[in-house]
Amino acid sequence: MRALQSARTFVFYFLLAFSAFAWCLVSMVVAPFLSFRKRYRFVVQAWCRSAVWLARTIVGINYEVSGAENIPQQPCVILAKHQSTWETFFLSAYFEPLSQVLKRELLYVPFFGWAMALLRPIAIDRNNPKAALKQLAKQGDERLKQGVWVLIFPEGTRVPVGQIGKFSRGGTALAVNAGMPVLPVAHNAGEFWPRDGWAKRPGTIKVVFGPAMHAEGSGPRAVAELNDRAFAWVKQTQEALSLESGTVEVTSAAPL
Repeated sequence: MRALQSARTFVFYFLLAFSAFAWCLVSMVVAPFLSFRKRYRFVVQAWCRSAVWLARTIVGINYEVSGAENIPQQPCVILAKHQSTWETFFLSAYFEPLSQVLKRELLYVPFFGWAMALLRPIAIDRNNPKAALKQLAKQGDERLKQGVWVLIFPEGTRVPVGQIGKFSRGGTALAVNAGMPVLPVAHNAGEFWPRDGWAKRPGTIKVVFGPAMHAEGSGPRAVAELNDRAFAWVKQTQEALSLESGTVEVTSAAPL
């Protein structure tokens, strides 16, 4: 069984890489002539849906969604738990149009990065935190006013299953200043698509959308309070998912 799953994983990565290369080539030609919303649907949403479909069909990674009724009609700031690559594919396909906060170095990757640059990402320099926060505040506010969802992984990086990293306040600061709520998202994707290595385990990922959270007031205190509230909800929900699946208890990781 292990050999069969390894073979399926190899086929999955081959098809994923081939489709990414082919789709990026097509997107570089077609996307510049499309409106931003149509461009997003063509370049990102369609391909990310195919990636999620490949994961389900070839390596047996399915998913279930709960709490979809909590999603606001108006785009807001999404604060998602980060464990693997799967949730990036899933959330990019689930919400449209969406702007993601990412490392600017990704835009330099041939084909993939060039295609991403067409989609108005918020590409920050992680080596300059102060400049990154200013850029997030400015460009994030612009995206929200344009009716674009803003996806932020507040832990800053993928954190192993059973742990949760400290939440950066950049996302909640953006939401407070824009007068928008934050939408917390918890999931257990890392149990089936681990952070490290190529191995994939078949199973059903549970994705939980929490209640949209509004700030109580304004200023730094409101930002800190909202951030703590979002962190507490994600941590509690992650603990519930861990108990349900029989994995280790969620603990706080070292500050990032």
